[in-house]
Amino acid sequence: MDSSPTYRPLPKYLTIQPSKIEGLGLFTIRAIRDLETSIGVTHVFMDEKGQVIRTPLGGFINHSDNPNCEVRRMHGTYVNHLFPLRPIKANEEITLKYSMYSINE
Repeated sequence: MDSSPTYRPLPKYLTIQPSKIEGLGLFTIRAIRDLETSIGVTHVFMDEKGQVIRTPLGGFINHSDNPNCEVRRMHGTYVNHLFPLRPIKANEEITLKYSMYSINE
């Protein structure tokens, strides 16, 4: 039996479905209450020039002026993680306030 880890583009508790905001969005299957744990990696910066790889998790998050999540760049890395700003209800859409200027480090 193969014991190697299985790649999952999204955590088991998230899904992609039609959004009332725009096109498809990222939604919870169950409530998220832990505000200190990363939901996952949204973007990886490949170099200082700004070359970016967007992960499947980062590709379906819609904008909101009242977001329930934020992106934080992990200190000393080029990896951005998604964190909840508040508890998120089951079946709620995951949203960010898009910013072209800064990421919390």
